Amino acid sequence: MACAAARSPADQDRFICIYPAYLNNKKTIAEGRRIPISKAVENPTATEIQDVCSAVGLNVFLEKNKMYSREWNRDVQYRGRVRVQLKQEDGSLCLVQFPSRCTLSLTSGS
Repeated sequence: MACAAARSPADQDRFICIYPAYLNNKKTIAEGRRIPISKAVENPTATEIQDVCSAVGLNVFLEKNKMYSREWNRDVQYRGRVRVQLKQEDGSLCLVQFPSRCTLSLTSGS
């Protein structure tokens, strides 16, 4: 396998992952929430996250059968993750308002 530096930022396996648990205000930090409760939403789905990211113009794709490792509930509503492209082929940002995964997560939840 090639080292990470040799792969293009536009390769789908280099997109960042967003699981619904990251944005769920019903989860604790230990359960996987990564943003403040004030910015989080109640029980988001991967499809909703995909819709929001697409609406702001990001290149996204949904992986429906993926599960977050800390998610104990195996119901369909908790499945899925969204892969988001932050950088283009040349390494420049896709959208300047989202320079990192932190800014994307905080904006998606508001």
